[in-house]
Amino acid sequence: MYKPNWLPLAKWQLCGAVATALFFSHLLSASAQSAPNTIRLLPEDAARGLHGPQHNFDFLPPGVEGNNYQTAGFFGQKMRPYLAGNPQALAHLNQYRRQKTQFLIDRIVAVGSFGLYGQQILAGDERQYFNPTQRVALGVFAASLLATVFINANTNTYMKQAVESYNAGLAHGSVWPRLRPTAIGLAATPAGQPLVALNWSLR
Repeated sequence: MYKPNWLPLAKWQLCGAVATALFFSHLLSASAQSAPNTIRLLPEDAARGLHGPQHNFDFLPPGVEGNNYQTAGFFGQKMRPYLAGNPQALAHLNQYRRQKTQFLIDRIVAVGSFGLYGQQILAGDERQYFNPTQRVALGVFAASLLATVFINANTNTYMKQAVESYNAGLAHGSVWPRLRPTAIGLAATPAGQPLVALNWSLR
């Protein structure tokens, strides 16, 4: 009577289990290594909300620990090299730059209109405080102050969204490409025992 030999099948299953265990051990190792690659804002800057302070953001670059924060620059330009390769993060950073550019132009307009008002005070033989030119200057100055409120409303949000998009892309897209086996081999020993060979190149 024929008796099936389950030994070869069991060996193949054992080989598969070993390969799976090796794969997940590399997965956990790579996940731990990728954690420091995130960008972290200074806690005070990360807590900014709508209409919050408008000074430059400070951040820890990828792979940097401790209190070695560096400034992102007025337009966020010093953070841009770290966001290269992440279109969504760069789009948010471009929105931040646009808002800061509008803020700068608005400040120039405000200072210019206020300076024009002051220049008109001594423009004639007598001091003047509300001539037609001064009324226009005051109107422009008031409009500039109002515009500042709307310009600054979401500026901080755009910077935080840029950092969040970068970190999210890192979490979702960085592990598998580094863990994908560079070579997979399947063979048998002279005794007929199966062998599985997996090779990774982790950098």
